[in-house]
Amino acid sequence: MSRDGLVRENMTTGETENISSRVNENSVQDVPESLIQGKEISNKKSSRLTFTEEERNIPELQKYIKKSDQAADRLDEARDKIPKKKVLSFDREFDEKTGKGKTRLHFEEKEKPIGTGKGIDPISPALNEAGAFVHKKIHEAEHDNAGVEAAHKTEKAAETLGRFSVRKARQNYRNQKLKPYRTARKAEKAAEKANARYFYKKAMYENPNLSSANPFSRMWQKRRLKRKYAAELRKKGQKAAKAAKKSAKKTKQAGSFIIRHRRGIAILIALSLIFILIFTGLSSCSSLLSGGFNGVLGTSYTSEDSDLVAVENAYAAMENELQGKIDNVEKDYPGYDEYKYELDGIGHNPHELASILTAKHQSYTLSKVQADLQKIFGKQYSLTLKEEVEVRYKTETHTDPDTGETTKEEVPYNYYILHIRLKTTPLSDIAREILNEDELKMYRVYLETSGNKPLVFGGGSPDGSASEDLSGVHFVNGTRPGNPELVNLAKKQVGNVGGYPYWSWYGFNGRVEWCACFVSWCYHKAGKSEPRFAGCQSQGVPWFTSRGQWGARGYKNIAPGDAIFFDWDGDGGADHVGIVIGTDGSRVYTVEGNSGDACKIKSYDINSGYIKGYGLMNWN
Repeated sequence: MSRDGLVRENMTTGETENISSRVNENSVQDVPESLIQGKEISNKKSSRLTFTEEERNIPELQKYIKKSDQAADRLDEARDKIPKKKVLSFDREFDEKTGKGKTRLHFEEKEKPIGTGKGIDPISPALNEAGAFVHKKIHEAEHDNAGVEAAHKTEKAAETLGRFSVRKARQNYRNQKLKPYRTARKAEKAAEKANARYFYKKAMYENPNLSSANPFSRMWQKRRLKRKYAAELRKKGQKAAKAAKKSAKKTKQAGSFIIRHRRGIAILIALSLIFILIFTGLSSCSSLLSGGFNGVLGTSYTSEDSDLVAVENAYAAMENELQGKIDNVEKDYPGYDEYKYELDGIGHNPHELASILTAKHQSYTLSKVQADLQKIFGKQYSLTLKEEVEVRYKTETHTDPDTGETTKEEVPYNYYILHIRLKTTPLSDIAREILNEDELKMYRVYLETSGNKPLVFGGGSPDGSASEDLSGVHFVNGTRPGNPELVNLAKKQVGNVGGYPYWSWYGFNGRVEWCACFVSWCYHKAGKSEPRFAGCQSQGVPWFTSRGQWGARGYKNIAPGDAIFFDWDGDGGADHVGIVIGTDGSRVYTVEGNSGDACKIKSYDINSGYIKGYGLMNWN
């Protein structure tokens, strides 16, 4: 007789037959592999089971389904309270359009592992040894003096109490720190128990013949089912523990190797440092070596360029809509005697907005940050319309028809005023309000580096360095006369940040890439209605070339007041423009708007490959 009951076996055919009332354990009681190893357990963080509508409508299972869901909810809640940390992850994706793979960087939250303490304090043994020496000397002398002996015992008791208090305080601190982990483990065990109970009841429902078995058999089946479910869950934990143990072993082996070969490794490191120093001096890649991959990665926008531009365009469209509301106030609210405007400027630095969103979301798309754009826009701009009614008086003249006498009377009347006020809050103030301390640090880094994509929003100079000092430069003018008044005007703009009023003078409602607007504004202030352009390649270059006023790179006869065009990416198109303020024969000196979003004085080698050419101005 086996565990499955009394079995009759045909020795000729090999067939067996169970002739007892005990049911074969493996025939009906096994939990389906799809339930034990299914998606619910392997992929779900809380081992939450998924139930079909049919299962939820079975009265015999509803109670246990409800308990399984409640246990899973408690486990989710407990795990949410475990401290988290942000970890940089790499996702490799295949781009069907280009047929190439690309890497997307993003931050994800992971549970912090349970700490193992800070280890042994190297100072503590020395302090303990010193304390023991002092107590020994006092103990040698205390027999001769009862007062010393009593004081020494009191001191030792106080030290013992102090050490006990410190130890208890540390234990309490660690207990509080580990409380979320203990709660989560307890909830996990409860969830496993509730899930196992559901599987048992489901097996009982699907196999009614189990209920007719003897109590000992039912108890045996229930215990076996629970053990099998628990074993499947333990397998996952054992695999993880095995992998961690293997990793720790490799780390230990690597450490032992380093200790055994420490002299050779030290020599290798020294040679590597020498090689890096030589390579840094000779190679154009020195910035990559000095900064390192982590430095570049940690200061770069991680979103796709197309997503960055799409979000910026969406925010600019909201600003244009706001400007339209202000422009149409008198049409939308007619009948007022007077309209009084108190308006701050409309506009923003695209890199400031991108830095806020990158610090908050790392990698983002327009659909992901739509709600954030509305929130930021609502905080940046506040438009209010307020009606004011003043009682004023006007003089009315009346003539008596009988006597012809004329009288004057002051008659009151209502004078209606509509106050239109727009208050603009800088994005930097909004960043401090909506970002936490860590995100605010990331925001400042992104803003400082322009996310290592200074030209992603178009135009501008990628040079974020400070403006140059020209106090010791001697300029030699060419044969063509320049315009000193224009040069002085341009130099007075140095220090402007954001490009207002140059882009607003040109006619834009909000901030744009404003280097060309700055040049056009300077020419306008100097008495020239032309050239007037906002696009370097599409408008500025054609204006000069069509009039025969264009000099290519290397042109020697440039003069103060000429326009200088740059091609940063070497594609043949002009990306940026500034105003020439002089040359010393080997370098050309400029004033440029939107150089790192500011007006700056810069200089370049006269043959620099970044220079596309010059727009030659006539001042006579």
